[in-house]
Amino acid sequence: MRHLKAGRQLGRNASHRLALMRNLTRALIEHGRIITTVEKAKEVRPFVEKLITLAKKGSLHARRLALAKLPDREAVERLFKDLGPRFQDRPGGYTRIIKRHERRLGDAGKTAFLELLKAGETKVRSKKAAPPPAPAPAVREEEAPPSPEASEAETAPSSENPETPSAS
Repeated sequence: MRHLKAGRQLGRNASHRLALMRNLTRALIEHGRIITTVEKAKEVRPFVEKLITLAKKGSLHARRLALAKLPDREAVERLFKDLGPRFQDRPGGYTRIIKRHERRLGDAGKTAFLELLKAGETKVRSKKAAPPPAPAPAVREEEAPPSPEASEAETAPSSENPETPSAS
């Protein structure tokens, strides 16, 4: 049983998965937007966002940690020079996954865009404007709520049996 085994294996062993994460991250940092499968995009997103969080710190220690995870000096340099300052005031959520309707040729795998957000851009989708509410139905006089005078008359004691309501 695979209980408590988080993450997708993606049909690869551990070293191949790490190489895949590094390659997708390198391509995303270089191009800003990549096309990959939905599953790979969902797996690489935390890897990329942790590196961007290190780049926001900007210290030598953070740079060495980033180089340990992504051993490509040019990509790490761009990460610390461009992406760290771009997302400095953002508390997370630096990437966006947009599902594509086109399937991959060959095996018809679901594909998606994985892209970095622009400076000052938000992830919130614009919702469609809600249709105006339907007009309220006209209230007839028989169904109108009782007036306060009528309720006082009903609460007044009557000479008839108090358990049965009066038919007035």
